[in-house]
Amino acid sequence: MGWKIIGTISPEIKKCVMIVVPHTSWHDFYLGLFTRGILGLDMNFVAKKELFRFPFGTYFKWMGGAPLDRKKNENKVDAIAKVFETREVFRLAIAPEGTRKKVTEWKTGFYYIAIKANVPIIPVAFDWGKKEVRLSEPFWPTGNKDADFKILEKNFIGVTGKIPHFSYNPEKD
Repeated sequence: MGWKIIGTISPEIKKCVMIVVPHTSWHDFYLGLFTRGILGLDMNFVAKKELFRFPFGTYFKWMGGAPLDRKKNENKVDAIAKVFETREVFRLAIAPEGTRKKVTEWKTGFYYIAIKANVPIIPVAFDWGKKEVRLSEPFWPTGNKDADFKILEKNFIGVTGKIPHFSYNPEKD
């Protein structure tokens, strides 16, 4: 399809949060699947447990999905951090924008999941303009969210999504 993958994820990194930016289209899903297949590494996602019932449950688990069982008093960050505890390998792919529409700020859940699970964050850029998937070096969050976001956002400067006008711009026009 003319795409290049730049960088890799070391197989020794068995647990991480991969932030995939920009997320502007459902086409990002199959691009992620192709990338996963080429790299030959398990990559995961979470979804509400109801999606893992018949008839699609087996398919979602096979695709790397983990059902999220949110108890009454448990927030998503805690629930997802518990998934990390129960798995030997769990590389969570998540879109920090939280939607395919245009946003000016990332949601913070991915950051607090990485801290709580004590795992690195790996920035992954889906650059439809250059037809590149760029995997950056693992970043260990320090607890200083604002400073860490500035570092993480540098990985996405000039990156264009499938729907360009929905692309995340770290330079905040």
